[in-house]
Parts: sequence; structure tokens; C-alpha cells
Amino acid sequence: MKISFLDERLESIYLKVKEGSRLSKEDGICIYDTHDLLGLGHIANYVRCNLHGNKAFYVYNQHLNYTNICKNRCRFCAYAKDRKEKGAYIWSIEEIENRLMERIDEPVSELHIVGGLNEDLSFAYFIDLLKTVKKVRPKATIKAFTSVEIDYLSTLSGLSLEETIQKLKDAGLEMMPGGGAEVLNKRVHDELFPKKIGHERWLEIVRTVHKAGIKTNATMLYGHIETLEERVDHLITLRDLQDETNGFSAFIPLAFHSLNTQLSHFPSTTAMDDLKNVAAARLMLDNFPHIKAYWVMIGEPLAQVALSFGADDLDGTIIEERITHTAGAKSAKGLTKVQMERMIRSAGFDPVQRDSFYNPI
Repeated sequence: MKISFLDERLESIYLKVKEGSRLSKEDGICIYDTHDLLGLGHIANYVRCNLHGNKAFYVYNQHLNYTNICKNRCRFCAYAKDRKEKGAYIWSIEEIENRLMERIDEPVSELHIVGGLNEDLSFAYFIDLLKTVKKVRPKATIKAFTSVEIDYLSTLSGLSLEETIQKLKDAGLEMMPGGGAEVLNKRVHDELFPKKIGHERWLEIVRTVHKAGIKTNATMLYGHIETLEERVDHLITLRDLQDETNGFSAFIPLAFHSLNTQLSHFPSTTAMDDLKNVAAARLMLDNFPHIKAYWVMIGEPLAQVALSFGADDLDGTIIEERITHTAGAKSAKGLTKVQMERMIRSAGFDPVQRDSFYNPI
């Protein structure tokens, strides 16, 4: 297919993509720098269609955020609370079971479980949490805990990282989300989330988790203080680790929402930037099978457009998302299966309901 580019730099990127050549750091910076959004979209869509044809995936999932009490208090986070702060909560195991039972008649195939680093919770709580979820939903996949939580649980358990992961796996952990990386860069880490594990520890944990046979996703939180070069470095770091482990399932660009954070003076990300991040992910992460357009963060209409800019997955029904909405997200807190499929079809794609491992349901 002949494409006429407004930005001539995209010609060489398109040629590399068609030849199956890996894009460079300079190519990545060009992707973020270009104003030829449609030209960029054509290239990303070319890759997306070669991988997945006209399919667009979604999962019937439910989020469980077991506590919002967190000792880290990152500057970009609106969700975390101190122990005695108004609105702070911890869900008991009984309450978690009740929340699962409220939706027991729905075909939930994935439980997405993350929370804060709450010093009032013991390691036994997390084992009980996993076992309870597996008891109530034996056929659903448990996708739980960021690398930040895994690091904390290893300290809490007094076990090695490998032993901690095995204990969690034995209790029902089957997959992990990709949160906690934010931007894999020391400057950004030291300024925005200094109490959270650094990028080297994040990579070490993910490498160990992959070695244990647990697939994970990966993310990047963009739209705050990071530079374009730091974004590209982040993507290349993930690409290098995927070369090594082949343990990543999907990449999710996460648009920063600043309301109720210490960075509330930051403007929202633009549609242009949101689409560039999806396209950059699809083009730079040539060894990642899937790229998600997370409708919770960029909104349902733009997520539809993102399916033509490299994304092949809209995540899922969610069911009561809390973290991003605390920071001002205007999207729905959950969508039905009918709404998900309508959103995909009206964007010109064929909806495929999947499990956590992209097997069609």
C-alpha cells in the first residue's frame, strides 16, 4: 500500500517496518515528535493488522482494590490515603468474598487485584485473599499485584523473592498487571515516587516473575514530567527484557490524570499524545503480542480511534474502577459486554471476548 507522508521522516520508519527491521531510539523520538498523526497511524495500523487482522480483544473482568492505605504516597497518586485519613479503607476477606458473590452470576473470567502498601496487613492476608478469590471464582484467572506489591510482600513474608512468588502462585496467583513501573528512569523516580522501588528493582522482579512462569503486562505512565527521550528509553528497556524472557503479554500506555494529586497543576494529556503513545508502543515494541487502549484513562471514544493506531485490545468490562477515577477520570466505572462489543464494532473491528491469555471465549 502506497502512503503519502506529510513528514518525510516517516518514510524510512515505514520502510523499516515493512522489512521487519527493529526501530531505533532515534525512530522512537521521531514517532513522538512528528505532527503527521495520520501517517503515523497508517504505519501502526499496518503492524496491528499484520498481527491481528480485524480482531479487537476484550476481557470480562472485575477489579478488586483491597485497600487504599499506602505508605509510599507517590506525588502522582490520588488514590492513596494515610491510615487515619478520611476515606481510608481495608477490605476484610469476608468483604472481598461478598463483593465477588455480588457478581457471581456474571461471566467474569479475570480478577484484577491491586492495592496500596498497607502496613496493617500481614502476608497471611494476601494468601487468604488469593485462596478466597480462587474458591469463589475457580475458573477465573487471578491477575494480581504490581511489582511494587511483590517487593513489599517479599519483605513482609521474610522470604526470598523467588519463595514469595512461589507462595503466591501456590495460593492462586496466575498473572500480574504491569503497574508500578511508571517511567523506568532514575530522575523521574526520584522526583515523583522516591519511596517506591526503582527501575532496576522493578526489572529484577519482573524478570524473576517471568522465570517462575507467570506472565505479566507492562505499562508506562505518561504526561507528567517525563521527556520524549525518557519515554523511548522506557519502551526500549521493556523490549530488551522481552527479548530475554518473553514473559510480557501486553503493553498498556497509561495517560496521567492529575486531579487530586500533588501535580494537579498539570494539564490533561491531549488526544494527539494519547494516540502517539499507542502508535509508539505498537511500533517500538515489536516483540509484544498486544497493545491495549485503556478506555478508562483515555475515554471510550478515543479508545475506539486507538484501535486504528496500533491497539488491538480495549482491556475489559472493569466493573468498578477506583484508582483512575479518584484522579478525575470521566470515563464510565465499568462497561457491559454489550457496550464493549458495540464500541468495537462501531470502530470497524470484530470483537473477540478473550481470557487473560488471549484465548477466545
